[in-house]
Amino acid sequence: MALTINTLYRLERQMKEQALNDEQRKVFRQLHAVPQLDALHEWLQDNVSTVPRKSLTGKAIRYTLNQWDKLIVYCEHGQLHISNVLAENAIRPYVIGRKAFLFCNTPGGANACATFYTLVESAKANSLDPYGYVLHLCRHIATAQTVEDIEALLPWNVKAQLP
Repeated sequence: MALTINTLYRLERQMKEQALNDEQRKVFRQLHAVPQLDALHEWLQDNVSTVPRKSLTGKAIRYTLNQWDKLIVYCEHGQLHISNVLAENAIRPYVIGRKAFLFCNTPGGANACATFYTLVESAKANSLDPYGYVLHLCRHIATAQTVEDIEALLPWNVKAQLP
């Protein structure tokens, strides 16, 4: 079996170098990644019964086969990434600091915490300074009276208003 996971990541790097859009990435994955994944799937199915069920390899093969639909979904959607490392990196500071978040010991506190983190990460995702964005929200949210007023405060709508 010649496929390595690095082969799939190499394909992702090629797409990044070529600056493909979402639809082009989907087509590229269908042409190049799906055949690699099909070969891996076939190899896993051929070998699942050849290794002891309780061995680490046996568990890994069975887990991969059981999660197969989730593994290959990124090939169906060009906007998806091959891994969740971006999401993991985004939440890492909060996971590390969670012991300091004592106010999150109630459902209301957890809700407030999740809302705040969502605001910060949404600002980052839209290339805004999180502090500046939250400050802008604090200054303007009290005067928002309609859905349109609130939508105007969303990060992608305030870019022009922030320095």
